[in-house]
This record gives sequence, structure tokens and C-alpha cells, in this order.
Amino acid sequence: MFNTPFVLSFALLLSLPLLFFFAPRFLPPKHAQIPLPDELDDLALFRRATLASIRPGGSAVSRLGTTKSKPKIAFLFLTNSDIHFAPIWQLFFNNHLGLYNIYIHADPSSKITPPGGVFEGRFIAAKRTQRATPTLISAERRLLATALLDDSLNSYFALVSPSCIPLHSFQFMYNSLFIKPITESTSSSSQISTPLYRSFIEILHDDPYLKDRYISRGKDVMLPEVPFNRFRVGSQFFVLTRQHALVVIKDRRLWRKFRLPCHNLDSCYPEEHYFPTLLSMEDPHGCTHYTLTRVNWTGSTDGHPYTYGPAEISSKLIRELRVSNSSYSFMFARKFSPDCLQPLLDIAEKVIFRD
Repeated sequence: MFNTPFVLSFALLLSLPLLFFFAPRFLPPKHAQIPLPDELDDLALFRRATLASIRPGGSAVSRLGTTKSKPKIAFLFLTNSDIHFAPIWQLFFNNHLGLYNIYIHADPSSKITPPGGVFEGRFIAAKRTQRATPTLISAERRLLATALLDDSLNSYFALVSPSCIPLHSFQFMYNSLFIKPITESTSSSSQISTPLYRSFIEILHDDPYLKDRYISRGKDVMLPEVPFNRFRVGSQFFVLTRQHALVVIKDRRLWRKFRLPCHNLDSCYPEEHYFPTLLSMEDPHGCTHYTLTRVNWTGSTDGHPYTYGPAEISSKLIRELRVSNSSYSFMFARKFSPDCLQPLLDIAEKVIFRD
């Protein structure tokens, strides 16, 4: 009756409308893919940072850098907007030169007014970022690698957002991290305690939406590298030791899974999944499992936390935001609207930086 080429051509013609209709449901969103040149650039950066962190002779630099000079805190700003609270951070960093470094990853597609002062010249080579995509993981790894490569004394790496503000003075935070570290006994019978420096990153295994988040890229896609019982979630913002920063930039195995685009964007926040899962797998006892950044999720909308306005700024609010359930006070808080700047400046010296 009909020859085979005719039947195949006719079937293909009929299938085109169905292909256009169903393809978006099965194919990954094009905008979520990480371009190969960006991936190769990052790999080269990670290799340089890893090699630079190895001392001559093959021994790795300790998690707190060298002991001859004071260790530093690297502050990593991830942004696609102006850093509206730069004047607050300027006061925070005042008189502490040599104890910190600043690195800013700003989305190159955004029009950002570069802040001056301590922020001047601190922008790193950046790539485009987009919410609910692995580009945010890439940006944070890029910040870590740049900071590792830039200064061997960078010993803690604090990721913050442009809507974050400090809740304490710099000296208070520095002393909390380096002078009064978490301690543990050297043995079960010994009364002698030794310093133990851990990363401050939220790691949750009992999130009510854990299953939805796990399958947001597709059922069984994370296997075998990430079984469901090893999957973790947590806050985007962390303070990592140098040792854990190196773990992050060396990783290739889990990245192959977490770089996959999401199909269910409502349950997919890659950066909130990748870092807790990776560090939980690699060194769960080396992490506190809680964050130093206070976020108010009461009344959150569209996945964004509550935003404080200028009328809410007070000494009482600052004191309330500092309180945590751990042995450490919260060091940062978000999210604040840009017009909170002046009210915050009004109480900066007498409240925020008076510990």
C-alpha cells in the first residue's frame, strides 16, 4: 500500500506538534545550562587555587593558614545589585586592616555602582548567575577559589549577600572564630582540651520538603553519587574553614550531579543543597551544622525571607537578631531594604558595634 519512506515522513510530520508540546517537560531549561567555556575557566581556576594551597614538599597548608602571621577572614559578597550597606561594612572593617580580605562576585549583566573605600578593586572575574540554577554554586566556588589563591592567610571564608548586615563588631567576630574556638577533649580520659576549628554551615536532614528538593532534577537522577539518605539542605550563607573551602573547589564527583538543571523550580535551590550535602558527606564532624547568618522566614514570599524596613530598625531588633540556639551568637542578618541604611548608621557605633 504505502511505501516505507512515505510512512516515516508522514509520521514525522505528525509528531512535530507533539514534540514542541512535550519537549519543554523533558528537556532541561536552556537558560539553566552552564556554558562549557565557563566550566573550563572554573576548572582552571580551581586547579591553580589547589596547587597554590600546597606547600613545597607536598604538605597542605593548615585550615588556619600559617602560624607566623595572624589568620584572616575572607568576606565573599555574592550580588546582582548595588551593595547598599557598604557604609555599614566600611565601619565594620575600620581599623582592622590586615585581618580581612574582601571579594565581590557581581553578575556582569547587572548594572552595579562599584562602592569605594575598602570595596574598591575587590571585584573578581565573574560569570552570569540566575536564581534556582547551579550558576549560583559556580559563583560561590569561584569566590572561594579566588580567595584561596589570593592570600594564603585567608583562613575563614564568610559568604554574605548585599542585603546582609553585621550584628557585632569585627573584633567580636574575629575573637569568636580564632581566639575562642570550639574545643574538645583530646581523649576520653583527658581533661585537656584542644582548639577545634569548624565550619559554620547549616546542614539539615529533616526538612519537610526534603524529598521534593531531592527529586527536583528528576527521579533517581542523583544516584548513585547522592542517595536520598545522604542528601542534605541548609542556608545559602556559610563561614567555611580553609580546609573545607579546598574540599569544595576540589570536588568533581558531586558537582556532576548538582550542575544538572532543575525541572521543578519551586523546589530547587541548588546552592542550598550542594554545600550542605558535600560537606556532610566529606566531614560531618568538622561542621557545626548551623549558620552564623540570621534569616527571618516568617511571612516569606516566593522563596524570599522577610525583609526589614526602616521603621523596624532599633537597638531591640539588633539584640533580638543576635540571639541563637547555639553557643555562638549570630554574626550577620538579612534581609534589609536599602532604605534601612540611614537608620542602621544612626545606631551603628552605639548599638551594632558595641558588643
